[in-house]
Amino acid sequence: MNELDVVGVRVEMPSNQPIVLLREVGGDRYLPIWIGPGEATAIAFAQQGMTPARPLTHDLFKDVLEAVGQELTEVRITDLREGVFYAELVFASGVEVSARPSDAIALALRTGTPIFGSDGVLDDAGIAIPDEQEDEVEKFREFLDQISPEDFGTGSQ
Repeated sequence: MNELDVVGVRVEMPSNQPIVLLREVGGDRYLPIWIGPGEATAIAFAQQGMTPARPLTHDLFKDVLEAVGQELTEVRITDLREGVFYAELVFASGVEVSARPSDAIALALRTGTPIFGSDGVLDDAGIAIPDEQEDEVEKFREFLDQISPEDFGTGSQ
């Protein structure tokens, strides 16, 4: 497993499909995952530190975990099959729960939980962008110009 940081959420054009981009900590690979608009909003809100007047689903899930005394210790992006990414929520109790990566990432950002990607997922879907290139924003724009959802499948994760 390799630790990942969330670079951000953008909309891929011309399909108008949201994408979350993760970056390998200590490496040069980026992992793009196409997601739904609701999850894109949830991830963007968490990254920007925005708190809605009423809790969104991921805020509610975080509050429920705190209320029942469960700690989310890590999020793992474990697999990529037929263009669909799979993730697991790992709790301090040892319980593991299957989740969509987009939901898992939104929850991880709210709880300060580290995100990890399996070697297989990064080998299959990771894109190497060396550090000596332009800043992250420019790298991300270039990345979007070079790929399309068909490169990884188009299903929401």
